[in-house]
Amino acid sequence: MLNFIYFVNKLSAWVGKSFAWVILMMTFGVTYEVIVRKLLRAPTPWAYDMSYIMYGALFMMAGAYTLSRDGHVRADMFYRTWRPQRQAALEIFLYFLFFFPGMLALIIAGTKFALQSYSYGTAGELSINSPANIPVFQLKFVIPLAGAFLLLQGMAQVCRAIVCLRTGQWPPLLHDVEETETAIIHAVQDHEQLKDEFGLEKK
Repeated sequence: MLNFIYFVNKLSAWVGKSFAWVILMMTFGVTYEVIVRKLLRAPTPWAYDMSYIMYGALFMMAGAYTLSRDGHVRADMFYRTWRPQRQAALEIFLYFLFFFPGMLALIIAGTKFALQSYSYGTAGELSINSPANIPVFQLKFVIPLAGAFLLLQGMAQVCRAIVCLRTGQWPPLLHDVEETETAIIHAVQDHEQLKDEFGLEKK
């Protein structure tokens, strides 16, 4: 079970980090649009479509990665005070009650939505936001794909909860990034620990 959790977490990380490169592409595209619009008075017809297609893809495809790092917002003012096994039991209940039905609905409805978008004409559905006639059906296919990755990651999260029920402790999460504020706090704590170990005076 731990091997399955580790594999899914690594897969979610690979997908999330792969789509993170979209940020760079989007930055260059928007920067180019600002330059030609403000300096050359020649706005592009494709910049807006490019930005919302890329941002939409990034937002959807990073969901499983965020879930694998326990990064989604939750109202945990009571949850965080509970012992791990009680937390795990609630997690399993809520995943089966809300998460899995929601993801299945997203995959099924998203697939129908994407196929319908693809069926419009020879180039599929085109954007109505600009005269460039940019195809947008490919963004619609991201919806069921993102749902599938979220569903798989949800299974891994349930497996984590089962392990916690058995052992009384949550299996460690994979941590490869953290907020700057958290990194600073950890650095200060490490520094204070070193001073204590070597008997240095705290200033």
